[in-house]
Amino acid sequence: MSSARADVKEARRLDEIGPADPRRVWAMLDQAQRNAAYDNNAAVSNSAKLIEERNAASAAVRTAHPTRLDLAYGPAERNRWDLFPAENPQAPCLVFIHGGYWQRNSRENFSMMAEGVMAHGWSAALPGYSLAPQVTVTDIVAEIDAALDWLQKQGPKHGIAGPVLLTGWSAGAQLAALALSHPLVVAGLGLSGVYELGPIRDTWLNAALRLTDEEIETLSPLRLAPVMKPFHIAYGTDELPALINDARSLHARRAAAHAPGYLIPVCRKNHFSILEELRSANGALTHAAIKFI
Repeated sequence: MSSARADVKEARRLDEIGPADPRRVWAMLDQAQRNAAYDNNAAVSNSAKLIEERNAASAAVRTAHPTRLDLAYGPAERNRWDLFPAENPQAPCLVFIHGGYWQRNSRENFSMMAEGVMAHGWSAALPGYSLAPQVTVTDIVAEIDAALDWLQKQGPKHGIAGPVLLTGWSAGAQLAALALSHPLVVAGLGLSGVYELGPIRDTWLNAALRLTDEEIETLSPLRLAPVMKPFHIAYGTDELPALINDARSLHARRAAAHAPGYLIPVCRKNHFSILEELRSANGALTHAAIKFI
């Protein structure tokens, strides 16, 4: 058996024996337990170190590729693109949407995500977006759509004219799933996504998000009819159970509708370390992305 196939088999085994999704007994949990179900930073003991390393690596990428940064696509302060075009304008482009529960982080701290595909001759592009509580999740979804409109029209002027693989991590994966229907996008890849918003309203996260019934219904990918484009769903076997369940449930829902896409469990990776598998030129998700287009 090949190493890659062995890793997938082990990942699925670890997933099957992992802890049960706490949302199955959600009504019985107190507030602290509900908060913990979505607290990725607390769940990963060295998350602060991993974040520090990510930010430093991203700063180095921005220093090495400074020419097409901070390009405005809209009026808000965070409505900016960072573009990393390949030598060939027709090369595929990885668009990466950062996470942070729609209320923290920025595109600048994820520039390192361009490195993996760039090593294979791809372009990469990272959009920024406004954050809660200054805006709603509805507003953020609209900004991502506006960002893709801009890239479709203006990308060729900046050396990006190839097919787009839309990717996102954590909350960014929810945004990627919702934007899959954009005509610029040929396929999507969600990493460690949050695809059901209902339980989020019962956690500390909702103080900034202020989710409405309509947003939960219309912005939860698990409640929507699948877009019939390839959407590949990755998660680490060391993720929080709620996120593992969201990934597996979304894939199952899409598969039942015959929507294309793979489920990709990544062995012994957590919510932060999984990023390395798309950041590295030899990462499992980098190689998967190259095969998708």
